[in-house]
Amino acid sequence: MITRIVKVSTFIIVLILIIGASAYFTLTLIIKSEDTVVVPDLVGKKVLYALEILTDLKLNAKIKGSEYSSDIPADHVIFQEPEPGSEIKIGRDVRIIISKGTKTILMPNLQGLSIQQARIILEENGLHLGELSTIYSKNIKKEGIIAQSVSQGSIITRDAYVNLLVSGGMRPKAYKMLDLKGLSLEDAVFLIEKNNLLLGKIKFYPHEDKPKNVIVSQEPLYGHRVVEGTFVNIIINRKHDRINEQYLHAAEGASIFRYRLSDGFLKRHILVYLNSSGLSIDLFDNFAKPGEEILLIVPRNHDSTIFLYENDKLIKTQIFEQ
Repeated sequence: MITRIVKVSTFIIVLILIIGASAYFTLTLIIKSEDTVVVPDLVGKKVLYALEILTDLKLNAKIKGSEYSSDIPADHVIFQEPEPGSEIKIGRDVRIIISKGTKTILMPNLQGLSIQQARIILEENGLHLGELSTIYSKNIKKEGIIAQSVSQGSIITRDAYVNLLVSGGMRPKAYKMLDLKGLSLEDAVFLIEKNNLLLGKIKFYPHEDKPKNVIVSQEPLYGHRVVEGTFVNIIINRKHDRINEQYLHAAEGASIFRYRLSDGFLKRHILVYLNSSGLSIDLFDNFAKPGEEILLIVPRNHDSTIFLYENDKLIKTQIFEQ
């Protein structure tokens, strides 16, 4: 009887030990499986896709660098560490190397494109914009690509520089510089614009022996060769007046604003200000006689609006577009 009790007790103890060991190993495996993950195969996958997979597995992606590859396209993974199938803990790093694509490519065609378009295509192909040379062209619009230093379809190494020949547009017409001396500012501006030239800097300098308010000097000089778009600087026989001198000197390429007061007997207070790019500049603020003409310079480099007040009443507005 005692022997039987001992056997039963021994059996029960062994059974308890087996159940406990089984529970221990099961719990250990569960905990271990929760703390570790299997590293996926990332080689050949797009970088963004690889980063998403690692993020979902709570692993950290570390990009070690990039290399050229003849087998794996650009922006795809060409190497990883640890290897696929490795078991690592959550939060560990997975190091990857990204493909830069093949070392050599076929040179794209840039002819006829703008400089900006050519720059984008070169960057997309791992190439760099080299020197720019400009010549006039009847067939290619201004800033269009006429030729490239590496011909289309040629094999070129990435990171190479490509020089471009750019169109400067139609060759500008040439003129013999006009003689502006002795003319009024209004007449001079008319001739300058008629010959496709641009009004440049205007300066005032008094000459007692010459008529007032006429041009006494010009640059370029009379008879010199000039082309369309050349700026013409002039000096007028006149004392420094109420026009903002600094503003006037900066107004390369300008238009004329003119206003003549109506007849009468009393002087009137005239205020003229310019609004350009959100800034207001007083061009004239004084009393003027009846019948007097006010002549002002307005720059063309920005869209500008002139406001003229006569005795605090808005009389005239004029918009000068670029």
